[in-house]
Amino acid sequence: MEHPMKGHNDCSTETLIHQLQCNYCVAEYIGLTTETFRQRMNSHHFDSNDYNPEKPVALILTHAIALELHNPSPIVAMLPSLAKLLVATYNDETVNVDMDVNIGSYKEAVNVYREWEKSLVCLAQYYDRVLMSVSDEEKDLKFGSNMQTDMLHYFLMSLQYGCNHIYQSMPRLLSIYLDYGTRFADIAKKNKGSRVQEVAAMKGYLDKMSNLMDNYMQRLPPYMFLTAFSQIISRICHPLPDVYSRVKMLIVKLILAFPQQCMWMFIASWKSSFPLLSKRSHEILQDPLLKQARLNKFISDFNRLADKFIELINTPVDESVTSTTVSDVVRGLPLLFQTNFSKIMIPVQQLRSIMLPSSEDGKNLHNPFPRSMVYIVGMDEEVTILASLQKPRRFGFRGSDGKLHLMMGKPKDDLRKDFRIMEFHSIINKYLQKDPESRQRGLRICTYSVVPLNEECGIVEWVPNLIGLRPLMLEMYKDRKILVTGRELKKVACAVSDPVTKKKKVFLEFLLPKHPPVLADWFRQTFPDPYSWFCARTAYNRTTAVMSIVGYIVGLGDRHGENILIDCTTGDAIHVDFNCLFNKGATFDWPERVPFRLTHNMVDAMGPMGVEGTFRRTCEITLRMMRTQQDALMSVLRPFVYDPSASWGHSVRVGHVEPTNELAVKNIREIELRIQGMMQTKNKSFSLSLSVEGQTNALIQEATSVDNLCQMYIGWGAYL
Repeated sequence: MEHPMKGHNDCSTETLIHQLQCNYCVAEYIGLTTETFRQRMNSHHFDSNDYNPEKPVALILTHAIALELHNPSPIVAMLPSLAKLLVATYNDETVNVDMDVNIGSYKEAVNVYREWEKSLVCLAQYYDRVLMSVSDEEKDLKFGSNMQTDMLHYFLMSLQYGCNHIYQSMPRLLSIYLDYGTRFADIAKKNKGSRVQEVAAMKGYLDKMSNLMDNYMQRLPPYMFLTAFSQIISRICHPLPDVYSRVKMLIVKLILAFPQQCMWMFIASWKSSFPLLSKRSHEILQDPLLKQARLNKFISDFNRLADKFIELINTPVDESVTSTTVSDVVRGLPLLFQTNFSKIMIPVQQLRSIMLPSSEDGKNLHNPFPRSMVYIVGMDEEVTILASLQKPRRFGFRGSDGKLHLMMGKPKDDLRKDFRIMEFHSIINKYLQKDPESRQRGLRICTYSVVPLNEECGIVEWVPNLIGLRPLMLEMYKDRKILVTGRELKKVACAVSDPVTKKKKVFLEFLLPKHPPVLADWFRQTFPDPYSWFCARTAYNRTTAVMSIVGYIVGLGDRHGENILIDCTTGDAIHVDFNCLFNKGATFDWPERVPFRLTHNMVDAMGPMGVEGTFRRTCEITLRMMRTQQDALMSVLRPFVYDPSASWGHSVRVGHVEPTNELAVKNIREIELRIQGMMQTKNKSFSLSLSVEGQTNALIQEATSVDNLCQMYIGWGAYL
């Protein structure tokens, strides 16, 4: 929160409320000094250096405001609430008091100053932690229902006063409301004519929740709900008509406010092969509010364009064809833009990323997207067929900015998981940007736009200047005339049932000697001057480390040499193909045994220190950030449980209407344990929680272990 200072204030000013941040331990101090601020600083410095060397010295003044006794500012009024919140948090973490006392402490922090987002979120999260210790049956009784109603209310209230915690509040409040409705529908269906009082009581609580949702859907600006649009879409098959009507109302409201961005996200549900999902998507788009002349034409044109794109991507081509034209594949597609066609935004990352307001001023009028949109005005005729089994094809949109925007159409590939993971990576980037150590190093995950068109195809933003790790290294081996052919590899490849000793011998005595490290040489050749080489190597180390940790947490597998790409202009490591999630790789015929890809070539390219230095430190910073933001990150991941697009496998159970999955619940729990520092042992159980440094070290050892690498499938390329 920012507050303008009145008058002139400097280090000679007395009676200052101050916030100090220490240079050494990054601790913050908030207090009121009655002496001059200079005396306060000198006194602290003297005490720390001469009498108590362990006491940190606060050297950086981050904020200082004058105390306004006659007209207290919001930040002054907030201080008592902050003090009470610190007490409540301390008692919570140390388990000093029982639940009722701690709830009272959190409520005191809220009641002292009701316009502070953080205190409201903390109270709701404490309720959430209490609720997790309650059995499933008790959650729907009076105690649990009351608590869930209060949680929903406090999360919604918090969003009135800011959006610093929106990725914790919004996904969780939607889950509370929608899950309670699902459980009520289950109980009401199973107990027709019995347990009448219990069903009536649940109906009363659900009505209260629905009224809260109605109220705050009017109060809160639409972009706040847009941050969870994917989650909202995934629940349009809700079994309860009252809840579904509110989901529908919310989607209609968002399409009215942001038609360009919403339709690119909504199209996969509209074109879905899941009958109820497709039916309800059509119902939503037939809502009277969307029948305005211009908007109705936009939706109709968008539908026509989506059908043409699906045809362009899925139309078979001959094996020998490497290029064709748009007109040859879909005759009517170029003609669309020659008529009075609606303006449709090009789906690139820059135009789809939500930017939250940086301050409370103008929060309700904030526009989360760039003011200048780029629209599709035509198609480039050239279509390049890429050399891959599914025959993906590259084509280009001509934009209203005069530029050609390249895209890749992927047939026979469900991109809905990729889209959700890209959303998750964007949220990871926001928290990396907030963390001081991460921000100082510019840590991030390289993201790009993904648009699923249905369950079988989609569009991916083309990122230029990329080369796959495998093609890169094979080309280097070919230039050195030491390339090992596929036939030679097949001759020495072990069977999955072969003993580890044989696999290890083949790996150490044939595969590694035939494939010496060359990636470091590629960096030196591609970035010949010292400065560009150092920047590229640093970028490679950091992006590899960030993605290694994030990939490990979400159980990302199938990291063979064609799913990791290197940017030839910056050295960034970019990952693609996120279909193998939540430790799915461990269930393969050749189970994956490493947490992430860290082969000898990748380590050699990191420099003389290898994994020590930049790589290890970046891993630790990323892991520490994820532990700090565990609540927010899990709030984003948990909705996967109810997302029919997640395609969890053959164990999906379709109940009355809405698909759910027990395996998903197990996977989400394992993600929580990994974030908390628990490592899986050989007997598949979890160890005690490790420190950030200990967990990082254990992961690096697992990823570089010869015993693990030699047991990987030959196509994964552990020898590269």
